[in-house]
Amino acid sequence: MSRRRAHDTEDESFDHRRNKRRRVSENQEIEDRLESLILRVGERSTSSVESNLEGLVSVLEADLGTFRLKILRILSDCAVRMPEKCTVYTTLVGLLNAKNYKFGGEFVDHMVKTFKESLKLCRWDAARYSLRFLADLVNCHVISATSLLQLLDTMIDVSNEDTVPQVRRDWFVFAVLSTLPWVGRDLYEKKESALESLLLRIEVYLNKRSKKHHNALRVWSSDAPHPQEEYLDCLWAQIRKLRQDNWAEKHIPRPYLVFDSILCEALQHNLPQITPPPHHASFEYPMPWVVYRMFDYTDCPDGPNLPGAHSIERFLIEEHLHHIIETHHHERKDCAAQLLNFPFKHKIPLEYCIVEVIFAELFHMPTPRYLDICYGSILIELCKLQPGTLPQVLAQATEILFMRIDSMNTSCFDRFVNWFSYHLSNFKFTWSWDEWDSCLLLDAEHPRPKFIQEVLQKCLRLSYHQRITEMMPTTYAKLIPAPPVPNYKYTNEEAANLPGITVALQLVGAIRQKCTPEEVVNILKEIPNTGYSGEEMSDGSFNALKIDVFVQTLLNLGSKSFSHSFAAISKFHAVFRALAETEEAQICILHNIFELWSSHQQMMVVLIDKLLKLQIVDCSAVATWIFSKEMTGEFTKMYLWEILHLTIKKMNKHVIKLNTELSEAKEKLSKADSSSSDTDEDTPHKRKKPITHADKPSEEVVERMEEKLEAANVNQKRLFLIVFQRFIMILSEHLLRSDTDGRDPDTDWYRWTIGRLQQVFLMHHEQVQKYSSTLETLLFTSDLDSHILEVFQQFVALRA
Repeated sequence: MSRRRAHDTEDESFDHRRNKRRRVSENQEIEDRLESLILRVGERSTSSVESNLEGLVSVLEADLGTFRLKILRILSDCAVRMPEKCTVYTTLVGLLNAKNYKFGGEFVDHMVKTFKESLKLCRWDAARYSLRFLADLVNCHVISATSLLQLLDTMIDVSNEDTVPQVRRDWFVFAVLSTLPWVGRDLYEKKESALESLLLRIEVYLNKRSKKHHNALRVWSSDAPHPQEEYLDCLWAQIRKLRQDNWAEKHIPRPYLVFDSILCEALQHNLPQITPPPHHASFEYPMPWVVYRMFDYTDCPDGPNLPGAHSIERFLIEEHLHHIIETHHHERKDCAAQLLNFPFKHKIPLEYCIVEVIFAELFHMPTPRYLDICYGSILIELCKLQPGTLPQVLAQATEILFMRIDSMNTSCFDRFVNWFSYHLSNFKFTWSWDEWDSCLLLDAEHPRPKFIQEVLQKCLRLSYHQRITEMMPTTYAKLIPAPPVPNYKYTNEEAANLPGITVALQLVGAIRQKCTPEEVVNILKEIPNTGYSGEEMSDGSFNALKIDVFVQTLLNLGSKSFSHSFAAISKFHAVFRALAETEEAQICILHNIFELWSSHQQMMVVLIDKLLKLQIVDCSAVATWIFSKEMTGEFTKMYLWEILHLTIKKMNKHVIKLNTELSEAKEKLSKADSSSSDTDEDTPHKRKKPITHADKPSEEVVERMEEKLEAANVNQKRLFLIVFQRFIMILSEHLLRSDTDGRDPDTDWYRWTIGRLQQVFLMHHEQVQKYSSTLETLLFTSDLDSHILEVFQQFVALRA
């Protein structure tokens, strides 16, 4: 009997577990179905948005009892992740609030919590979308207009804070201004005087804020034909225009208007007092930007008009398109399809808007959000999906860019070159070059012929020399790159008179016979320590002739491809290290690479990158070589700055890596210490698994890591000091010489050089910022020429 009871108990237990699993599985299915319904509401279907909302409200209302928390979480996630459907979800919340006041209050609390957490964690876009959602709930009679105005006033209070960066004050003002298109009309009708007071406070702040950073972020230095407006000034002008139009805009869908009779009967909630978190030194705020303008209504043919630069519709359309790129940029085909599927495409010249927004992203200063090739690949997909219209709009945009290139920012010039060469390579290198032949009459340093020359150099990397020669009209012969072949001086006609010819020939034979690095060292010992003039040098300095013979001979033998060159460098790595003991010796190696490969820019870039990776040459040696007198003729060419930037990036990555490793080691050490103390206190039954001795770094290891990081920081600072000091020297020398000779200093060379200085500041702003006070003390002092000093002051103002 007892056995049977035990058996029955086991069966009951099994049935209970099985039923529990079934319930969990059923609940999961319902949750997934609810999530799918909420995410897809308002998307294109046979029925209207209004009927979709009514059906969804009925479903959610029935499930509120069981899945309340899940529904709250999904809706608040949608508010942040899908801002383009903001009004659809606020309507949904409004209808649910009308039926269940308690749920409405819980949702408002949940949304407020999301907003506060986003501010605390510096998730600025999420915070702005949360604020917009809360504001739109006023239109749905969920939140009272009075409590929203209190929140907006509190945010504008930040603009009066002292001793905080301007970028913090700017963001809070921007967040409020960008919310007003959704809720301005309702506030105007219900609380006009309070709204006017809020706008007055914003105007006072905008009039007194500094705009020192503006010129550093402009794509063009000229305001003709389109002004390059600072983002807050532009949005303020758009809001003022909206106010003149009595807050009536034509872009935001407002499904809640259909349900006004239901929503106006609902009880409203008051927002709690929300205080923005105080500024902390670790907070990073969004940097300011300049609004990019390429087209106006005169550029667009017959069809819908392009909204004016100061219409709020232009802001709303651009923000929506930017968000589509942000959401889908990982998959270019999806991104192109989503852009062309824009909801209001019949009301606007969509192709012009898309092209302008993509170029706005590509030319965004200080750096674009994504890689240049991301935007190039999206434009190619757009041309494939819309072959009838988009290629023509893109050609028109390219023409506009080329015509305005004289005043284009140097960083944007580089990006334009990279994009255009990549685009040509995907369309058989076809272009109407004859239309640009007027540039052939200009000086070689002028931006227009320089642009074509740099594009052809980039096309050469994506094709081959004969193809480039065939695609260009004969009139462009002087801009076509030289054939990319090595110039090995020991096989030239005058090679017999060169001091190292005998050893060079011996070395060629030995390397072809697959000799060892030791044998190469023995062969090189035959070369006496002489300078290039052949005079004996006994001061113990590096042997320039030995480096000359070895580097040129080895790299010439490996000239067939990048792989051959890499294999040669790797095999004779020890020889390189032995020869490159000093910075002067390293500069000599770089000089010989340039001498051998002066007609093959890409080879120089990849070889120097390889030497840096293998630690054969130091970053500081590369920087010194770039600014040396022998590179004067190459100084305005793009590849040289490509080398400098990859050098700085390599140094920056090294510092960041060491910093991360040290932080992780310290964290493990503190966790191990706290874990051991917790283990002592815990009872035997609840004892945690302690961190093993192997996982825990010793204090000596952490100290060594700190020393490594300190040394890396010293090297990084030295690199920046070398770069900026050389810039100051050559620019000051140019300005002084121009002043002495009574010439205008504003030459093409000067504009390229000052542009490159600005580019270094902006491309590496996160790392350079650490040393801004050192740079101000040592280099960018008040007695420096104002033209050079202004570049530094604009850079500092970006984070001020």
